[in-house]
Amino acid sequence: MINNSVIGNDYAFSRVPLTARSSLLTVTLIRIGVTTALAQFMLGATLGHSMTFSQAMLATFFGSLIVEFVGLGLGIAGAREGLSTSLLARWCGFGRFGSVLIGLAIAISTLCWFGVQNSILAKGLNYASDGRLGFGWASAISGISLTVLVIFGFRALGWTAKLAVPLFFLVIGWIMVILLQGHNVADLVTSIPTGVPMTLGAGATAVAGGVIVSTLITPDISRYCQNGRHGRHVFWMVTTSIVIGEFIVNGIAILIAHALDTDDVVSIMTKTAGWIGLLSVILSAVKINDVNLYSVSLALTNVMEGMTGKKWSYIGFTLAAGIIGTVLSIIGILDKFTDFLILLGVVFPPIAGVMLVDYYILRTNRQLLDTTRTKQILPDEGSTPLIGWPAMISWVLGGFIGFTIEWGIPSLNSLFVASVVYLLTVRLVQSTRHNKKRV
Repeated sequence: MINNSVIGNDYAFSRVPLTARSSLLTVTLIRIGVTTALAQFMLGATLGHSMTFSQAMLATFFGSLIVEFVGLGLGIAGAREGLSTSLLARWCGFGRFGSVLIGLAIAISTLCWFGVQNSILAKGLNYASDGRLGFGWASAISGISLTVLVIFGFRALGWTAKLAVPLFFLVIGWIMVILLQGHNVADLVTSIPTGVPMTLGAGATAVAGGVIVSTLITPDISRYCQNGRHGRHVFWMVTTSIVIGEFIVNGIAILIAHALDTDDVVSIMTKTAGWIGLLSVILSAVKINDVNLYSVSLALTNVMEGMTGKKWSYIGFTLAAGIIGTVLSIIGILDKFTDFLILLGVVFPPIAGVMLVDYYILRTNRQLLDTTRTKQILPDEGSTPLIGWPAMISWVLGGFIGFTIEWGIPSLNSLFVASVVYLLTVRLVQSTRHNKKRV
């Protein structure tokens, strides 16, 4: 019989037991695989094509602060409880149906990410065939292949990450050697970009948006951390991935975009590293898209369980999600990349803000979670409301402020507003109830 952690529901409806936890190296490699994907490289190239080097790195710094704060907070909660983001949200303010909406939002956005990454992979495959394969067929082949891989669950993510991450950095190192030989780095740093200009706030929001979904679903990975109670493994997993993915990869991509005057990732990799670069394009898309599809499947299984009360097949949702994501790549989602990042950078920080305030400050269900954690079971469904209206209102209001207020950094604005509104609203409700009891 095949173990549940290898193929099946992959603890989609339960806590990950301590016996199934993975090493710090494994979870860190998987996390680095997310932040060193070609979409991250493409983000750096986009910044480099629209901003000076100093502006782009400053945007990277501000965006990374948001990502570190959110990733660390949610990651520690996920590791401590052994729960995915979709399950954790039920007892962090949103309630049963509220967490269903969170799961839907995660699933939709991650499906779009799957389409973006699959488009990059398809361009690489089509390039390898000298255009004979065609973009549509290349997208279909790559999408179906990745879907089959993800059916095998979390362990398959470790296999691909251990292969793809080292190769990705070998190619990046090779590109840097070629770049330094052919250009003056000082000139690249001070050069003026030729793309459409981008403001600092928009750049920081794009940086945060580039990884905010993967940051929000940090518990999907951190629930496998062995050192869950104290969060040491989570800290190193999150911090290492940000330093490598946001600063090193982004910095290199910005310089290369200045050198080649383009933000086309496939062109950058193939022009500077040839077939090795093309292989890196393929493997890098594989290692991030298996994580994307994995989280989509976890989110959808929890959405359907929350709506129907039945435990649906993880494998079935993986197949369905893979097909939908493949269709998105075929119809051209890659063309909307920058707009997509800014949208994510405004919509998702409020969700994280609500969950962090509820788990660490209000501690609404912490005692219940602590009690059930010792028994390795989930709290009773009746312990959480069907929908947490303060959380939902805070999410919507935070997103609205992020979209409408142009001052500052939209991602940070939406995160701050949602956190404060949720804290004050819950405190007000609690105070009102307390006064009624006294009367």
